[in-house]
Amino acid sequence: MLENYFPVFVFVLVGIAFGVMPVLLGWLVAPNRPDSEKLSPYECGFEAFEDARMKFDVRYYLIAIIFILFDLEVAFLVPWATIFKEIVHTESVKWFGFVEMIVFIAILVVGYVYAWVKGALEWE
Repeated sequence: MLENYFPVFVFVLVGIAFGVMPVLLGWLVAPNRPDSEKLSPYECGFEAFEDARMKFDVRYYLIAIIFILFDLEVAFLVPWATIFKEIVHTESVKWFGFVEMIVFIAILVVGYVYAWVKGALEWE
């Protein structure tokens, strides 16, 4: 019974080795000579001038949420579009596949309109 899991165990070990070995090789081979320039804080090419715990405007988070929303839209639309011909030619799922995607796009449009009405897409 356990011999069936041996290939999985080898696969996990190889995956861990591929992740850990470059880090270990870099730590062993690379020179470690930090100086004051290397250890100084870097922010856009000039010295940091404010506290790192300052509050961000909520619009940054809204833009991130909208990006995730449309990123997921693409993640669902591309596979659907690649098999669209098969969906259309199969009689049993012809309308189901089409209506399913229309409902999905309608939900996304409602989210987009909501963000637009709330002013999340306007930047001052």
